[in-house]
Amino acid sequence: MTHAPEQRTTLRFVRHGATAANLLGLRCGGDLDLELADCGRSQAEEAAQRIAGLCPPVGIIVTSDLKRTRETAQIIARALGKPAIVVEPEFAERSLGEWNLHPIDETQSWLDQGLTPPGGESRETFAERIARAARRVMAQFPGSPLLVGSKGVARVLSELSSQPAPAELDNAALAEYDLEGLAVSERGLS
Repeated sequence: MTHAPEQRTTLRFVRHGATAANLLGLRCGGDLDLELADCGRSQAEEAAQRIAGLCPPVGIIVTSDLKRTRETAQIIARALGKPAIVVEPEFAERSLGEWNLHPIDETQSWLDQGLTPPGGESRETFAERIARAARRVMAQFPGSPLLVGSKGVARVLSELSSQPAPAELDNAALAEYDLEGLAVSERGLS
């Protein structure tokens, strides 16, 4: 009897380095495509050094199509010997419409209430999009993928893994999510 190799259900995640909006405490949704600030590039380089020590090593890097995540992924890839980078647009941060570039302190209570930003994406639609992308990535890249994403993506992955989310996932912070429940509950769906 032949056994299929066991599929990993753990997804490693690193938040992108800081943007100018992050440094100013402003909302920056997936519909606002900003590049990294200089300190964000330094943060990505420091994260790459931590990631280089992971076992098993990163086999592939997955990123959204946003400049801030792609640039972070490229910096990390250079430090790791240039593993392949796969762009998965569905991992973009939640679209925040008119809430973009508003202070986080001003908008946090709106998000906590589950409100949808005018011209933005609902919490449910965003979570469904991230779940769909996570299922696809875990099926296509069962080795040791690293996802470079945004804080909202990390929050959804925490919810999907039934793990407590860190209060705030800092820029260039590393996390790990066990998505076994997602794979089991959604098996056969695309």
